[in-house]
Amino acid sequence: MDEVPNEAVLQRQVNRSQLQEIIAGLGEGVLLIDSDDRIVWANEQALALHNVSDLSQLGISASGYRRQFLLRYRNHHKLKENQYPIDRLLNGETFEDVIVEVTKNSPGDGEDPLCGIHSLRGVILRDHGGNPESYALVIEDLTEQFTAEERFERTFASNPAPAAICKLSDLRYIKVNQGFLELSGYDREDVLGRTIYEIDILENAASKGEAIAALREGQTIPQTEATLRLSDGDSKLVIVAGQPIEVSEEPCMLFTFMDLEPRRKAEDALRQSEERFARSFRLTPTPTVLFSRDDFRVLDVNDAFAALVGLTSAEIVDNRLPELPVWISTASRRHVERKITELRSFNDLEFQLKTRLDATLDCLVSAETLVLRGKECVLMVIQDITERKRSETELIAAIEAVMKDASWFSRSILDKLANIRHTGSVDTPAPELSDFTPRELEILGLMCQGLNDTRIAEALKLSRNTVRNHTARIYSKAEVHSRAAAIVWARERGFTGASVDDKVRFPGSPT
Repeated sequence: MDEVPNEAVLQRQVNRSQLQEIIAGLGEGVLLIDSDDRIVWANEQALALHNVSDLSQLGISASGYRRQFLLRYRNHHKLKENQYPIDRLLNGETFEDVIVEVTKNSPGDGEDPLCGIHSLRGVILRDHGGNPESYALVIEDLTEQFTAEERFERTFASNPAPAAICKLSDLRYIKVNQGFLELSGYDREDVLGRTIYEIDILENAASKGEAIAALREGQTIPQTEATLRLSDGDSKLVIVAGQPIEVSEEPCMLFTFMDLEPRRKAEDALRQSEERFARSFRLTPTPTVLFSRDDFRVLDVNDAFAALVGLTSAEIVDNRLPELPVWISTASRRHVERKITELRSFNDLEFQLKTRLDATLDCLVSAETLVLRGKECVLMVIQDITERKRSETELIAAIEAVMKDASWFSRSILDKLANIRHTGSVDTPAPELSDFTPRELEILGLMCQGLNDTRIAEALKLSRNTVRNHTARIYSKAEVHSRAAAIVWARERGFTGASVDDKVRFPGSPT
């Protein structure tokens, strides 16, 4: 005959049944452990948190649970047998917020599969007499929270952008990354635990009062320039911004920084370079114009250019170069414009300018493209060669006048005249005598000996018209326009007509 349960046992079963109904729908996991060490019940959430589907997979008892599951603290230390929450409960200890990492024990050397990160609370259920009746282990899943925090920690630590975090409650720094340490020169221990007033990251900020007010209220701090005091006492110009965040459910402020020191140094170097350029530009004695490449608008001129054309700087600057009253002709202006448009630089382009008084200037212009403050500009340098051209013209005229009757000049004098004509010449063209016919060379040789067309015709037994035609072709091939220039051209190439002198008997010359 079966033993009939006594009233106390029935009452305990009823209470447990009611308790199970109450906690079955809770979001937290709950394990019920009997006073004799048996796990007697678990809700669906508790089973899911251990990645099992029925109660038997939890291990049936406290010792079975220890065999099934490995628990570690957050510092990765394994819990000992008497530290397991179930064992602490059975020893009459209550607790809360015990955070452990739960993994399934795997056979062999394989990695234990993670069940999750749990926050545990131990509750002892007592009867009317105050005696322990059963034990409840309440489990809250913190896996997502800690995983998110771990991701944040990794991201924060590896982010190259300098960053620091302070708590809003006391404004003390709780985290700094390597970027901030490298920026400031501090060690981590020098920063953590100190307040934002001790290491002032908002020093000299233009809106420091507003930033401090936003910090106290836990509001976003917009980007602002500030001075960061370094560990060695120096300072750096930075941009700092603050963003409210929570770290382990603690309201905090995340500060991020951008180092402006490289930009400041670059700006200082650029400013100094531009100042040096401006001084050199102003002081150079060579007439110089600076204008934008895209629209030819004059940005600056030096005093030498203004004096050259007889205009003031105010009359030139901010006007377009083609509109200035300095051009001899439209064709000349367009030629210069075309060169500037097609080429980034050129040297010694010959053209003419005119002054305010309509005087004509012969000039050589050179131009170079450069970038100033991000804008393409052209620096145009002008050399006034008017006097040199006038001297050359006068010399040519004098030589031509002499050459009208050069028969009494010695060859040495003619050679010296040729040398004077081309003094300062740098690039002498390659010899081109091979382009001449034998007859043309004969006539050119006699011209070098000082004979006029009549005497050449007599010497070669040709008509004067024939000699003139040959002379015109000689001028064309030599690219000259006068008899004197042709003689100089020939002597520059070492041709003096001596061989012709040997072959031709001049009329009236001794036999």
